Amino acid sequence: MPVTVEIPKEKYAGKVREITIGATKEQGGTRTKVVTIGGETAMPFMHFEGTIPHPPAVAIEIQDRKPSDWSPILLEAWKDVADDPAKWAQAAEAAGADLILLKLNATIDGGTPNTAARAKQVTRAVLNATGLPLMVFGPGQADLDNELLVAVAEEAKGERIVLGVCEDKNYRTIVAAALANDHLVNARTAMDVNLAKQLNILIHDMGLPLERIIMDPTTGALGYGIEYGYSVMERLRLAALQGDGMTQQPMLVTPGEEAWRVKEAKVGTDVPAMWGDWKERAIHWETITAAALVETGANIVVMRHPEAVKRIKTMIAALVK
Repeated sequence: MPVTVEIPKEKYAGKVREITIGATKEQGGTRTKVVTIGGETAMPFMHFEGTIPHPPAVAIEIQDRKPSDWSPILLEAWKDVADDPAKWAQAAEAAGADLILLKLNATIDGGTPNTAARAKQVTRAVLNATGLPLMVFGPGQADLDNELLVAVAEEAKGERIVLGVCEDKNYRTIVAAALANDHLVNARTAMDVNLAKQLNILIHDMGLPLERIIMDPTTGALGYGIEYGYSVMERLRLAALQGDGMTQQPMLVTPGEEAWRVKEAKVGTDVPAMWGDWKERAIHWETITAAALVETGANIVVMRHPEAVKRIKTMIAALVK
């Protein structure tokens, strides 16, 4: 006789905040689409336990000049467009990106320091080239980040972009620029639940609504600390669903950057034969890193290789079904 077994279900009191990136013409911007993330009332892809209204979004990273430290495999994938941020943004859109992440470098070609005027020029060129929502991250040097991102925020006023990255020692100027120009911010901390909460509190205390803060708990690549990053993200998401208001921000992570700087993706010579084909191995490394992060609650994964983008979007589509 068949036996019917009821699957136990978790029910949570909390909910991840919904956040919308980008603004259409009707909303005061020029984007042809917006991206909304968050809104979950259950753990990732556990549709039978709650509501998961929006699938994870996939961003593609482009840079304001041809990267000097990227793998030749990545540069080959983007070919000539890596020399032109506007064309690169169009190619990223064609490759299936939901959003564009424009990374500003500390220097431009020849080692000349980057400037606010050039950051504005590149931002405008990318906004004109694609209708996708935009995120703009600085080079990671506090004073230069402030100089460049204030200019970017002014240039993109009305577009509801994401400015990053805000860290505990360098968030005030970026948050002020976001407040003045109606943008969002990316709040980055080092793999720690309490640090992530604290930075959200500090940013919110400046007057930025929680609906304009994206949490970036950082991660490692597959085999290089991803298990720790995974567990921190999982704990953040569980805390959010259990009602902790300061952990209810959607999460962004950068598997592309992390995966392509480890030796399995970076090195093609003098490695064991069992490692297999360099290109396929590297793409796998990025794809699997992103796949694990999507499973633990990432709302945006920032990718680099178009084939890895294709694979992770296929996975997300299957899980959403």
